Order: sequence, then C-alpha cells, then structure tokens
Amino acid sequence: MATTANPTRDDFAKMLDQTLGDTDSFEGRVVIGTVTGIENDLAVIDVGLKSEGRVPLREFAAPGQKAELKVGDEVEVYVDRVENANGEAMLSRDRARREAAWDTLEAEYAKNSRVEGVIFGRVKGGFTVDLDGAVAFLPGSQVDIRPVRDVTPLMDMPQPFQILKMDRKRGNIVVSRRAVLEETRAEQRQGLIQSLHEGQVIEGVVKNITDYGAFVDLGGIDGLLHVTDLSYKRVGHPTEMLNIGDTATVQIIRINRETQRISLGMKQLESDPWEGASAKYPVGMKLNGRVTNITEYGAFVELEPGIEGLVHVSEMSWTKKNVHPGKIVSTSQEVEVVVLEVDEDKRRISLGLKQAQANPWEKFAEEHPVGSTVEGEVKNATEFGLFVGLDNDVDGMVHMSDIAWGISGEDALNLHRKGEQVKAVVLAVEPDKERISLGMKQLERGAPTVGAPASGDKLNKGNVVTVSVLEVRDAGLEVQAGEDGATGFIKRSDLGRDRDEQRPDRFQVGQKFDAMVTGFDRSKKPTFSIKALQIAEEKSAVAQYGSSDSGASLGDILGEALKARDGEK
Repeated sequence: MATTANPTRDDFAKMLDQTLGDTDSFEGRVVIGTVTGIENDLAVIDVGLKSEGRVPLREFAAPGQKAELKVGDEVEVYVDRVENANGEAMLSRDRARREAAWDTLEAEYAKNSRVEGVIFGRVKGGFTVDLDGAVAFLPGSQVDIRPVRDVTPLMDMPQPFQILKMDRKRGNIVVSRRAVLEETRAEQRQGLIQSLHEGQVIEGVVKNITDYGAFVDLGGIDGLLHVTDLSYKRVGHPTEMLNIGDTATVQIIRINRETQRISLGMKQLESDPWEGASAKYPVGMKLNGRVTNITEYGAFVELEPGIEGLVHVSEMSWTKKNVHPGKIVSTSQEVEVVVLEVDEDKRRISLGLKQAQANPWEKFAEEHPVGSTVEGEVKNATEFGLFVGLDNDVDGMVHMSDIAWGISGEDALNLHRKGEQVKAVVLAVEPDKERISLGMKQLERGAPTVGAPASGDKLNKGNVVTVSVLEVRDAGLEVQAGEDGATGFIKRSDLGRDRDEQRPDRFQVGQKFDAMVTGFDRSKKPTFSIKALQIAEEKSAVAQYGSSDSGASLGDILGEALKARDGEK
C-alpha cells in the first residue's frame, strides 16, 4: 500500500477502517470485551473498536447486591452504537444480559419449564421480576395461592416462576409464582392423599372458618370439618368450638381421591349419646330439658348434650290451638316434658309438653260433675250454638236447642252476644274428645234436673195428665205436670183442633186443664198437646158409643161420652 507524505484525517480513517473491518456490523450485537479500567462508578471496556466504551458498574451487579469487577475481566456487552457524539462506543451490560436472557427464556417457554427470578420492584397492578437480565411483570393475583398483604419477605430472593406470556418485539414477559405453588401443592396433595385412609385420626391446623364449617390443613391438603360433625350437641356456628390457628384432632370420614376432597369429623371421636337412648328414655317418662330452637312446627328440647327431642306444636298446650310455638315457650327456657316416642335408628325423640300438665277437661270433670251449675263469658257465637269460657281455659258449648224453651234455636241464639256473662248446667263432659256440653234452659223454673231419672220414668208418651200454666208466650204455653212434676211446653198449634182455640191468650197463668204427653225433647223434657187429647177422646167415643153407619151424629156420640164420664166422676 502506497504511503502518503502528509496523510489527512480521511486518509487516517480509511486506514483504520481497513484495519478494523466493517464496524457497522458490531452494532446490535453482543460481543466480549475486556475491562481496562474502573473510573468511579463506571467500567471502561475495550471491545476492539476505535474507542472504548463506559458502562455503569450497577449493570454488573445482581439486584440488591454490589458489583464485583476488576481490570482484566472479560465481560459480555451489547454494542448499541460504535461511536457516539463524543467518539466513544455505546455499550450496555444490561442489554447484553437481556438479549442472552431472552434467548434462554424463549427456549424455556417453549418447553413450559420454570425459570428462576427475583422480585425487585413494585409497579401498578403487580411487581417487577428480574429473570437474569430480562425484566418481567408479576401480576398481584399471581403472587400466591391466597392474597398476600405484605410481599416484602418475598423480594430480592431467588425463586421459581412460570412464564405465562412472552412478546420479544414488545419486550413483554408475564410470569406467575402462583402457578408454581399450585403445581407443587398438587404434587404434595397427591402424595399426601395417597397416605391417608378413612377412619384415620390425624391432627391439623384450622385455616379458615365459614358458617357451614371449618377448613383444616392436614399438612399440605385441606379437609372440611362440617358444622354438623363438630359435636353431637347442637352447634350454631363453628366459632363456638374452634378458632383460626387452633390445632384440632379429627377423624377422616370420607376421601374422594378424584376430586381430592376430604371430609373430617370431631364428634366421631366421642361416644355416641344415642346408643341405648330407648332404654334411657322410655315412653311415658317425665323429665326436664332446655329449649334450644323454635320453628313453625314445634320446639326442640335438649335432654342432654347431643340428644334433642321435638315437641310438635300439637303437643304443646291443651287449650292454645293454632298458635306459634314461640308464644308458648322461649329459647333457653327450662321445661318439663313427657317422652311420647323414641326412634333410636333415626335419632328422633317425640316429646309432649301438655302431657306433663294436668288435663284441664279431666280436672273440670272432677270439679264440676254433670248437673252442676257453672258461669262464664260467651267467647263466640256460631250458627249452631254458644261457646262459653270456663275454668282452666276450657270452653263449653251450649247447643242452640239448649238455650231456651219454647222458641226456635235461631231465635235463642239472637238473645245472647259475645262477652256476655251467662250461667249454664253441665250436661256432659268428654275429656278424650276435649268436649263439654252445657245447657242454659235447664236452669229455667221447673226444668227437669240434669242427671236425675228421666221424665219418662213418671210420664209416658200417650199419658193424659193435668197440667197448670206457668207462662203464656206467643209461641205457646209453658206448663207443669201436677204440683211438683216436670215442666213442658205446648206449642200454639197444639192448643186445640180449631184455629180459634189455638190462641195462647185465652189461657191464664195458674189455669189447669188436661193434656196428652206427645213425646220428649233431647233434654228429656216432655211435650204436651190439647189437640192430641181431643182427637184421642173423639176416637174413643166413636169406638164406644157409635159408628159411622149407626146413624148417630158426632154430637150425639160425644154427648153420650160426656154423660158417661160425668157419671163415673
């Protein structure tokens, strides 16, 4: 090559290019350089270009650590530009590490392998992770299996991550720590669940409590301890027996190896209180208990820890019908009950609350025998009678036919109103049917005594008796047989055969006349009739003193009959 006596700058540059070759090919490449000096916080590196480059020492240090670099060390750097405005090469250690890291990460991502990284910073929505030079984004939801409030203990510490997404053009990498933990946990769970068996007793730590139970960590796998399996006694909420962090001894009830779900129990470690319950609580036994729960259909009573019986609403009170159980008993109240039925297999005991108390109908029958007089308030008036409130909160019924003599039942009902105080006679008491029959008309003057021999024992149907008028009514006459005999009623239509004779006002109180007994009403009170007597006398006269073909008139026949009767008298 010919030399020039006085070379110019261009000649010198041309000679340098011939010596170094094409320097443009260096740009965008990772090359090996040698540290020629350390100036303050910069490393001077020679990569064989026209000039050296300077790289901050921090780029040679791992996050949170100090760079250990000395003169003569060979390092990989990325050539960003061969020469800047100051004539120096622009080099980057971070870029070199990043390019090398991207190559490695792409290979690991293709194999779906884990990579190691360090969490070193916080950003919006998550954290930054150094993957040996490449910076990745760790979303907050991917830090752990459960939300983590403080990530400080996890920072600046090498740990495995799973790459979820990569985009080299955009320089975007998304990683997950949670995926690694879940995979590891699944491996541990699979190994642990194979070592467990149903019926095994094991200790665990309470990790979480819900309304329906508690989750217990058995050393890498969680089991559910349902609230119904905490104790044989009623448990309202798991916190009544457990707290988070408690160590609990449990028994494995069921294992589903496909879903990896484990059901646990604590009450299974206790003796079953229902064993021998039939012998312990025989039917008819009276005992005390505590009300634990009230529902629409009854109340549950605890007889001992673990054993509860149900008092159905129909067995709660003798007299309070169709009322909510909460109006009869209250929660935590001590009550006396009677055992009605025991089903040990179904773990059910039927109890009675009213059976522990005296039957008010039986008590009423003892205190108020048939024929006695009672007094009470009209509680209700129905289309068939009156309900009267009596002692011990029981009601008696006065049928409309037993309200008053001589008037219809409908008219008798209209004489009384709800809330009125009335007196009545006890006609019948049926405790098994919870029924008391009362009568009000039996208290009227001359009425037959309830429970005494029936009027029919003295008066027979068809008898002719002399009666005296006790009372004149529009509907007829209230009469009495003899001096102290039974009283009865003669309806208006029975006062005579002719319409003119069927007038009650033609009779006076105290007046006496003959009448025929025509029957007895439901209270065994006799009914009389003048009309029936007249018809009977006519038939008798015709039979004795004449016939229809004798030629004698009815007046002649009756005249002869009257003469005969007067002669006998």
